[in-house]
Amino acid sequence: MTIRITWARAIAAIVALALAGLLFAWSGVFNIAASSGHWKITDWFLHWTMRNSVRTHAAFTAPDDPKANEGLVSAAGLFRASCASCHGAPGVRPLPVMQAATPPAPDLAVNAREWTDKQIFWILKHGVKYTGMPGWAAKDRDDEVRRMVAFVRLLPEMSPATYRALTEVPGSGTAGPDTARIAVCAGCHGTDGRGRGQSDMPVLGGQSPVYLRAALQAYATGKRQSAVMANAAATLTPGEMTRLARHFATMPGLGTTTASGNANAARIVREGLPAKQLPACASCHAPGKPYPVLAGQSATYIAQRLRNWRGDETVVDARKSQATMPVIARRIPEDMIDPIAAYLAGK
Repeated sequence: MTIRITWARAIAAIVALALAGLLFAWSGVFNIAASSGHWKITDWFLHWTMRNSVRTHAAFTAPDDPKANEGLVSAAGLFRASCASCHGAPGVRPLPVMQAATPPAPDLAVNAREWTDKQIFWILKHGVKYTGMPGWAAKDRDDEVRRMVAFVRLLPEMSPATYRALTEVPGSGTAGPDTARIAVCAGCHGTDGRGRGQSDMPVLGGQSPVYLRAALQAYATGKRQSAVMANAAATLTPGEMTRLARHFATMPGLGTTTASGNANAARIVREGLPAKQLPACASCHAPGKPYPVLAGQSATYIAQRLRNWRGDETVVDARKSQATMPVIARRIPEDMIDPIAAYLAGK
């Protein structure tokens, strides 16, 4: 007997299969427990799909310069605080409870070799569904993602001693209730608040304590974008923020240098460029103003932040606490960024 296939019968079969699937899901028979693991075919299919997706999207959307070659201390600090519990680290085993996930996070000392820099960048920035791998917490901080790419790339060859040197500073604690908090901050910013010589670290010593306190609050609430600092500030109490701000602000550093050097840079800092509607830096960044002190700040840090702000050439999000800075940074001539940074640093 020949069964005639018609559109009505085909549609009815599809509806029946859909209803059967819904009935199966409603029944609760399917075991979603992480402890049950995946069937081998399921595990293969999910990983195969993920690798294909990463390869395609990274090829078209990841930047051509996905890796930074400096600033590893901040990346290492974030990795230690947020990633090592799942992935482990040189000389540090992942937490057993995290390895009980389905699927468990891979050992990056092995897994990192299997991806290109662009693919690692894409995974770090966007995360991976159904694996517990989150996307980057600060969407407009590709500079941070690039530093993490460089750090992950080094993991296969990194020794435990090198990892400890990147994430720990001997003698960073001081007596008092905030000893542990200060030690964590010093891991990146140094015991003297000068940023351990890292290009992406600002000098904190001598900064306004009011500004430092406001910055921590802004990072904690998401008003200021940085996955590194948001993670560090998220669990701080208001009292801890105040005490940490005072601790680093009392150290020597900013406001103690005499600016000299490029005359055009000096003019922009003091007078701005009226023809380009560029205000003077000193009109906001001066004693008594509710903005950060820049005199004596790291030149590489200032230049890096200005270039990061210039990156968004078409969109300015008015909800951001520093929405004016992208506009100002784009009005600074490109060839004047480094001279202005050097002038403010007193070089």
